[in-house]
This record gives sequence, C-alpha cells and structure tokens, in this order.
Amino acid sequence: MWINHLSLKNFRSYEELELPLEPGVTIFLGRNGEGKTNIVESLLYLAFLSSHRTANDQPLVRLGNQAAYVRAKTENSEREILLELEINAEKANRARINQNPVRSQKELYGIVQAVYFSPEDLDLVRGDPSGRRRFFDELLILRSPRFAGVISDYERALKQRNSLLKSRSSYSSLASWDQQVADFGGQLIAARLKTLQEYNPIFTEVYKEINEAKIAGITYKSSIEKPSEDPTVNTDKILEKMVEVKNQEIDRGITLVGPHRDDLLLTLGDHFVKGYASHGESWSIALSLKLATYQLLQNDGLEPILILDDVFSELDEERRDHLIALANSAKQTLITVAVQSDLPPNLTGRTFVVKNGSVKLVSHEA
Repeated sequence: MWINHLSLKNFRSYEELELPLEPGVTIFLGRNGEGKTNIVESLLYLAFLSSHRTANDQPLVRLGNQAAYVRAKTENSEREILLELEINAEKANRARINQNPVRSQKELYGIVQAVYFSPEDLDLVRGDPSGRRRFFDELLILRSPRFAGVISDYERALKQRNSLLKSRSSYSSLASWDQQVADFGGQLIAARLKTLQEYNPIFTEVYKEINEAKIAGITYKSSIEKPSEDPTVNTDKILEKMVEVKNQEIDRGITLVGPHRDDLLLTLGDHFVKGYASHGESWSIALSLKLATYQLLQNDGLEPILILDDVFSELDEERRDHLIALANSAKQTLITVAVQSDLPPNLTGRTFVVKNGSVKLVSHEA
C-alpha cells in the first residue's frame, strides 16, 4: 500500500498542509524543529492510533485549537481509501472512512501499514521492557488488526484490577477482573509466541548478514511458567499464579502476573544484548529488528510504508547499505534528513524542503 495524498490541519506545527505523495522514495529535508518529523508522525498515528513521541494526544493539537485533523488517501490493491481522523485534545477522537463516520477510530487499524526506524530505536536494545513489548504488539496489530482490540481490552481490565488492588478491595470484587485479565492476557501471550516463532529465524538471518561474528536471537521471558501458544493454557496459568501472589499484589497495589510483565530478551551469542553489546552491535540489533519486521510483513503479502526518520547520520556505511537496499525496494519510502550530506549519494527521490512549517518540492528525481 501507499499514500497518494496527506492533508493536515492544526496538527503539531501545521496550520494547513496539502502534500501530494507518490510511490518510491520521498525525502523531507529540513533542520531539527522545522516540522519534518511531524509529517511522518501523522502517518504513524493513522497506523497505530497513537503517537510514537508522546503518551497523550494534547501535544498533537496546534496551540490555541481544540482539534487536529489528519486526512490521507491510500492506494491498496488498486483501491483508493480516504481516511479522516479528528484528534481531540479533551474528548474522544472521531474518524471517517470514505466519508462515512465509523463507530470507533479503531476501525482504521490495518488500512495504513508502516514500519518506522529512527535513532530512538536504540532504546529497543538498551531500554526498558515496555518499549520492546510495544514494538512487538504493534507488529501483531500490523499482521492482524483484531489484536488491537485484544490489547485494548487487556489494558482496560488491567487498569480496573490495579485500581481495586490499590483500594485493597475484597477477593470477591477482584474475581471478574482476574478472569478478564487472564483471558485477554492468555490470548496476547499466545499471539506473541506464535509471531516470535516466525520472526526469530528472520531476525537471526538478517543480523547474520549485517554482522557475521555472533548469532543474534530473541527469547520470551514470561511472568508465568512455560507459556504456551494455546491461549487457554496461558489463561489457566495466569489465574493459578494470581492465587500464589495475591497477597503481594494487594500489598503493592499492582498486578504482578500477565503479558504487561513480560519481556523480549535479545541475545548475542551466549550473552544478553543489554549491558553487553557494543554501540555498533546495538545499532545492528536495532536495524535488524526493523528489517526483520519488514520482511515478515512482506512474507504475509503486505507492502508497508517504510519510514526512516533522521537515521542515516547514525549508521556506518555497511549498515546504511542494508537500509538503502530496503528503501529502494519498498513500494513507498519516506525519509527525513537534517542536511543533504546525511543522505547517502546512492539514494535519491522526490525531495521536499521543510522550513518554518512550509513544505516545498525542490526535486523530482526518479
């Protein structure tokens, strides 16, 4: 799939923006703070219904306004779909598909598919488990949009259960939320494990192409013993574990069992990557995570947009080459760079200069 037109109104720094797009490589050239990342952020919001830069929607709405608007025309299997999203600072967002209102913005899931790579992805390697969980759950959603509902239902049940734990409610009042957390949690763990079974060999092979010295892999660390690809098995194990740790949970006021406590452990040879890998190896791992994601989606028959945000200045020549090959092969690639010299000379495309919220086409290279 690809985007053929993007419209923004009162989104971040843009009061109004009408941006025609084409397949192939498109480059946004502009110094930090000029608004180039705001453009790709709007497309990522359509893909995941959340920002990769902020935890809430308030900063997305231009100062002095109550709502921001993102409109995108997508081409998918020779069919054009118009997506319209109203992002509200203080109330629920609203969405339309082909000018028809939808009951929930969640109906947009799966229409825009995107794989995003930026310098912040080093946090996937060095940061907290939450970043790795989010990364992998977004992959689940890209492959099967229905999991957005499973994840949302799990988070809602978990929030309610934690609230009851903090108020030291009775065991009986916790029972129904125990079951919901276990049911949705069991499904989520099973989905992660199934996807990891397919993803891990691709990730290992991609890393081998970048750095042959050591073997990279991913293992799943769960809060339950021997998690399964069978959701019902996981549900039973979560409920059993809850009984074991109930007193600890009430003392601490938090749920100690479930997929929100799990981690994806990155390994390099016989060592865990975090705290062991060099700076260069960490970059190779981060790059491999994204390249493997793209390849897995391609194996599913999908053609996600590739978004590369200010990343080339961070990579050496060998790692750049792997990313360039993917950028040139993708149906649509959007690249942001601060200065022209950051862009590899063998990567060309339509170039827009972004300055003071203005986006101007300056080159139309094929």
